[in-house]
Amino acid sequence: MSTHAPNEARVIPLRPHASSPGSGGATRVPQRPAGAPTAPAPREPLWRDLVGDALRRERLAQERTLKDVAEAARISMPYLSELERGLKEASSEVLAAAARALGLGLADLLSLAQDELTRHARSEVGRSRTSPTAQYDGLCLAA
Repeated sequence: MSTHAPNEARVIPLRPHASSPGSGGATRVPQRPAGAPTAPAPREPLWRDLVGDALRRERLAQERTLKDVAEAARISMPYLSELERGLKEASSEVLAAAARALGLGLADLLSLAQDELTRHARSEVGRSRTSPTAQYDGLCLAA
């Protein structure tokens, strides 16, 4: 039989509580098991992030507003903003429309995104020769 009152939930903290400032006690930090990695591996960029960055860089280089480009591409301004921030996966039709609105072809936009992915892969190879991204070194993804 339970010793706590009915309808009262017990809470088990997932992290140790920090000591209050006036208690004089040290904050206890959990120890990491031996052999555990000290930091998470850097996240490989997602394609939608790379394409969004390329769209935004090109729009800003042309000194155009979101509204101007969205109207030219016939897509909503909030949707274009989400694309640029990498929050939405766009169809090839939408990407082509956004690229055309910026005076680019779809291949141009995707090439800009690929260039950024290649730069990221090469910087990872420079950081660690055992990195999984080392496999991209020397690959030519564009024709």
